[in-house]
Amino acid sequence: MIRVVVSPATIDVAAEMALSEADGVGAVATFTGLVRADPGAVGDVETLELEHYPGATEAALEALAREAQTRWSLGSVTVVHRVGPMRPGERIVFVAASSRHRGAALDACAFLIDRLKTDAPFWKRETRGGTAAWVEAREADDAAARRWT
Repeated sequence: MIRVVVSPATIDVAAEMALSEADGVGAVATFTGLVRADPGAVGDVETLELEHYPGATEAALEALAREAQTRWSLGSVTVVHRVGPMRPGERIVFVAASSRHRGAALDACAFLIDRLKTDAPFWKRETRGGTAAWVEAREADDAAARRWT
């Protein structure tokens, strides 16, 4: 099973975990990403707003989920990503990969979070000190994604 959700709704981790565990596999690895305050020269992040291209974003996430499912023989893959305005401490992404054994679930989860940072069409805008600015791609994210090729 592959489940992809892109929505402004708050992520219910307990509900997502229950769905991921429902297929009776031996392991479920998860990642929950939170909006960081990320102190900087202009101050902490006050809000982070994510924009996306509806349809294209879901398709990109589904393609990554299919790749992970095939590569690691997963039982299920879940990717839930928020869009819209968020504040520090709020959940921005939840990824789960289930498999018969922990190694495959852990590797698939790492693959998914590394690749979605670079391969999914999201645009981020941070507000700091009352001023909004677009967030540029980070080389560290590109390097993390390259390790899976």
